[in-house]
Parts: sequence; C-alpha cells; structure tokens
Amino acid sequence: MAKSLFKLIVSASANIDTFTKPAPVEYFYRLNPANRTSGTLTIPAASFTNSTGGAVTSITKATTDDGYYQLFINGVLQQTAMYTIASTQVVITQTSLVPTSAPITLAVNNFAPTSTAVITVTT
Repeated sequence: MAKSLFKLIVSASANIDTFTKPAPVEYFYRLNPANRTSGTLTIPAASFTNSTGGAVTSITKATTDDGYYQLFINGVLQQTAMYTIASTQVVITQTSLVPTSAPITLAVNNFAPTSTAVITVTT
C-alpha cells in the first residue's frame, strides 16, 4: 500500500461571555481655602461627601490593572500628574487660581471583570 497522509477533520466553536462589572464611586467637595497651602490643596477624606450626601471616612482605592481615578475641578477633567490619591486624603497641586467653593469631584472606577467560555469540539 502506498503512503498516504491521514488528515484529522475537526470542527470547533466557542461561546465567550465577558462582563466588566463596573463599581464607580464618586466623592464631592467644595474648595475650602483652609485646606490650601502655597497653591497645594490637601483635602482630608472626611471633607468629602458621597453621592448621597453622606459622610466619607476613607477614599476607595483604584485597583491595579482594573481601576482608575478621574478628578474634576469646576467640571474640568484634570491631568493625573496634578494630583495624588490616598485612602486618607487627596493632594492637588497648582490650585492657587482655583476659586473658593469651586466644586471638586473625584470619581473612582473599579472593575471586577469575569469571563466564561464554552468550547465545543466535534471530530
């Protein structure tokens, strides 16, 4: 018998479902000049209110690889190099020209993504 190549015939399909599961948290503050020193604004966590107007005891941390911060002053998104976030405070530089009582909003967006895959192979 002559040599012949046998080929395996396979059919496969995949069904993948991914859910991003965002968990946004917002914090609100009005600039108080008592928190500003030489153009740097240090806002203690307790000076913020949450989205329902309630008191804040600490600031949610953005998770590595699945979260991020957005800081708005007077409704304008700020560059991340302008501020640092800790659970106890937010420090914003170059705020000497920001008017008293200007609204400052911090948004923390974390995600807990999940995926499921069903692979069907037919031979």
